[in-house]
Amino acid sequence: MDPFDAGAGGLLRQPKAVWATAGASVVAFMGIGLVDPILPSIAQGLDATAGQVSLLFTSYFLITAFAMLLTGFVSSRIGGRKTLLLGLAFVVVFAGLAGTSGSVAELVGFRAGWGLGNALFVSTALAVIVGAAAGGSAAAILLYESALGLGMACGPLLGALLGNASWRYPFFGTAFLMAVGFLCITVFLKEQPKPARRTSLLDPVKALGHGGLASAAVSAFFYNYTFFTVLAFTPFVLDMTPYRSGAVFFAWGVLLAVFSVLVAPRMQARFGSLKVLGGSLVLLGADVLVLGYGDHTTAVVCTVLSGAFIGVNNTVYTELALGVSDAPRPVASAGYNFVRWFAAAAAPFFAPKIEEWSNVHIPFVVAAVTAVVGAVVVFVRRDALRLPHSRLRPSGGTPMAEEPETRHASEDSVAVFAG
Repeated sequence: MDPFDAGAGGLLRQPKAVWATAGASVVAFMGIGLVDPILPSIAQGLDATAGQVSLLFTSYFLITAFAMLLTGFVSSRIGGRKTLLLGLAFVVVFAGLAGTSGSVAELVGFRAGWGLGNALFVSTALAVIVGAAAGGSAAAILLYESALGLGMACGPLLGALLGNASWRYPFFGTAFLMAVGFLCITVFLKEQPKPARRTSLLDPVKALGHGGLASAAVSAFFYNYTFFTVLAFTPFVLDMTPYRSGAVFFAWGVLLAVFSVLVAPRMQARFGSLKVLGGSLVLLGADVLVLGYGDHTTAVVCTVLSGAFIGVNNTVYTELALGVSDAPRPVASAGYNFVRWFAAAAAPFFAPKIEEWSNVHIPFVVAAVTAVVGAVVVFVRRDALRLPHSRLRPSGGTPMAEEPETRHASEDSVAVFAG
C-alpha cells in the first residue's frame, strides 16, 4: 500500500487523534533547536557568558537522559494518553516560566523541567500514533518522521522570528502551541491499551548488558558530543543576528530530515549500515574540523553540511540500537538513549570551557576527534553490531548478503531525538 494514497488508511486520511498527536510532536521537536538562534541574545539580555547560556542544553538533556529510565515505567502504568498529557503539561508550564526568567540560573532550571516533559511526550507519541492510525502503521510512521523533520527544521525559524523582538517570545510561543496540542489531544485522542507487561526502572540498564546494544550506545555517546558541539556552540562562533542564524539552522534541519528519511536507507541498502555509519562519522569529523578553522563563510557552509551527516548517523544508529539486541524496542531505546544523552548534556558545557582554556578552534578539534572515536568503536565492535540474521528482512523476505539491515529505520526513527 502506498502510504501517500489518499484512500482509507492513507497518509491524508488519518483520524483526528493522529493529526493532533503529530502536530504536537512537531512542536516538541521544535523545542530542541528553538534556542539556537537566540543564544547570543539570551547571553546579552541576561548579562551571561556563552558557557552559562549553553547550560540550557546541558540541563535539558541531562534530565532527558535520566528520564529515559522513567518514561516506560510511567506509560506502562498510566497509559499512553495520560503520559502524553502529563508531558505536554510539563512543557507548557516550564516553557512559559522560562520566558519569565530573570537570571540564567532560573532559565536553566526551567529548561530542565521542559526536558522532562518533552521526554515523557516524545518517547510515547510514536506508539500512540501507530495505535490510533487507520490502515496499518506505514502511513502513521511516515507522518511521524515528517513531524520530526519539520520540527527540527522549523525550531530555529520560530526561534529567529519571535526572538528577533525579544529572546523571551520563543518560550511563550512554545508554551502556547503546546497548550493547543494539549487541548487537541484531550478532545480527539482516546486512551490506548496499556502494555501487557509493566516496565521497571532498571529494565533499560539491564538491556545494556547486551554487547551490541552497549557498543551502539558508546559509539553514539561520542557521536552525540560532536553533534551537540555543532548545535550548541556554533551559534556563538557564527555570531549572527537571530534571523540569519535561524536561516542557517533551518537549512541544517532540512538537510538532516532529507538525509535521515530519504538518503540513509538507500545508502544502507547499497553499502551496508556499518560502512555507511563509519564513513559518515569520519566525514562529519572532517567537516567539523574545517568548520573550526575556516573563515565565516566556510563555517556557515560546514554548519549546514553537517546536517546531512547527522541525518545519516541518526537513522543508522537508531536502527542498530533497536535491532541488535533481543530486548523490547522501547526498553532498548531507553537504555541506548540513557547513555548517549549524557554526551548531549556534556558538549554544551565543555565546548565553551575548552575555548576559555585554549582558543575558539580547539572545541571543534575535540568534536572532530570524538566523531572519529565513534567510528573506531563501530569498526572494532563491528561483529557485535551486526543485526541478527532474522532481523535483516521482514518475515517472508529474502535475507541479504553482508549486514545491510535494510528494514527501514522509520519505525524507530523517533528514537533519534526522543528515546
